[in-house]
Amino acid sequence: MFPTGPFFMPDPLSSEAMNEMLAVANALADAARAPILKHFRSSALGADNKLADGFDPVTAADREAEAAMRAILAERRPNDGIFGEEEGRSDGTSGLTWVLDPVDGTRAFIAGAPTFGVLIALHDGDRPVLGVVDQPYTGERFTGVPGRGGFAELNRRGDRRPIRTRADVRLKDAIVLTTFPEVGTAAEGAAFRAVSERAKLTRYGLDCYGYMLVALGQSDLVIEAGLNAYDIQGPMAVVQAAGGVVTDWTGGPCDQGGRAVAAANAALHAEALELLRPFVA
Repeated sequence: MFPTGPFFMPDPLSSEAMNEMLAVANALADAARAPILKHFRSSALGADNKLADGFDPVTAADREAEAAMRAILAERRPNDGIFGEEEGRSDGTSGLTWVLDPVDGTRAFIAGAPTFGVLIALHDGDRPVLGVVDQPYTGERFTGVPGRGGFAELNRRGDRRPIRTRADVRLKDAIVLTTFPEVGTAAEGAAFRAVSERAKLTRYGLDCYGYMLVALGQSDLVIEAGLNAYDIQGPMAVVQAAGGVVTDWTGGPCDQGGRAVAAANAALHAEALELLRPFVA
C-alpha cells in the first residue's frame, strides 16, 4: 500500500497489522466528519472556555467527534489505550495508544476558517507509528506511516497522490509557518524570528494544516511551542512519512509535546536548530 525508500524509518508493525491499523484510523476520521460538519459555520455554534485565565475554547464539535472516535475504538480495538484531548486517558493492555485531537485549531473552527483538522496518531510506547490529519470541510486527508510513506487525498472524490517534502530547499528559499505570531513566551517568539528572518516567506495561523503543507512540498518549515502530545503526534508521523524531520528545538523527541520543529529535509532542519540553539534554555 505504501512505497519504501531510503528516507523511511523501520516499520515496527507487520504490513498486515499496519494495514489493519490504517483501516481503523480511516474509520475514526470518517466518524469524526459528521459531527464536525454539523457544527462548522453554524450560527448556533457556541464555545466554552477551558481556561480560567486565558482562552482555550472547546465546542460541541470537539466533544462529539471524540466520542464518535472512541466508540469505534471500543468496538474494533478494545485492548488499545486512548489519549484524547477532551476525555483524557484510557489505559489499554496491547501496548498501543490512539492519540486523538478531535478538532485541532478550535479557534480557527469557531472563526469559520478551514485550517483546523482531526488529528489521529497510533503510538507504540516509543513513538507515533501512524498519523492521520483530516480536514472534513475540504475533504482532504493526509495519511502517513514513518517507514512506509504516505498519501494525501485532496478532495472528497478520494483522488490520492503520494506525499513528499521538498528535499533540496534551504532556509533562504524556505516558507516558514507557525500558528501564533507570538509563538509562546517572549524568548520563544524571538527564537522563531531568528529563523523566520532568514527565510523567503513567513505565514501564520494554519494550525495542523501547516504541517500538511510541508508534507505536500508546498511549505518547508513549521516551528511551534507550547504543544501537547495530541497536537503533534498525528502531524509528526505524516511529515516523517513524507521524508521530513520532526524534533524538539534541541533535536530530541517531541512526541510528548512542548517545542517542535518540522522541516522538509535534514539540512534545513540543521539550519533551523543552529539558529534556535542560543534561545534554548
